[in-house]
Amino acid sequence: MARAVQVTFDGAAPGRLAEFWAEVLGYQVQPPPPGFATWPEALTAWGIPPERHDEASAAVDPDGEGPRLFFQRVPEGRTAKNRVHLDVRAAPGLTGDERMATLEAECDRLVALGATRLLRVEPDPPLVGGNIVMADPEGNEFCLD
Repeated sequence: MARAVQVTFDGAAPGRLAEFWAEVLGYQVQPPPPGFATWPEALTAWGIPPERHDEASAAVDPDGEGPRLFFQRVPEGRTAKNRVHLDVRAAPGLTGDERMATLEAECDRLVALGATRLLRVEPDPPLVGGNIVMADPEGNEFCLD
């Protein structure tokens, strides 16, 4: 039996990360449960104090196809390079200059959302198509591929 996958991110500001990744992937921040207009309304009704409202958040694929991304607050900061990272497929099927121009345009969009550009890897056919290494607002690395 196949299993659904959820990708979990640790961070200091889960709500901000959920909003960032929703914009990156065309996802949406997970809506509050039925009967509540907002998450703060739901959390308050459940007795969660305001200072704990940003302990967790999630981003979901509106079409229900991609994995749920879950963001949880942790007390410690990032201490080392990611051992696993996401590749955001911004230029599938493209090669050479067209590929890199598409990746550069997406990189500019994501920098405007709060990402940091770290490194451009030039194409080196036949094995390396070229990519851009980036970090989200909390330093989690990912690639534009």
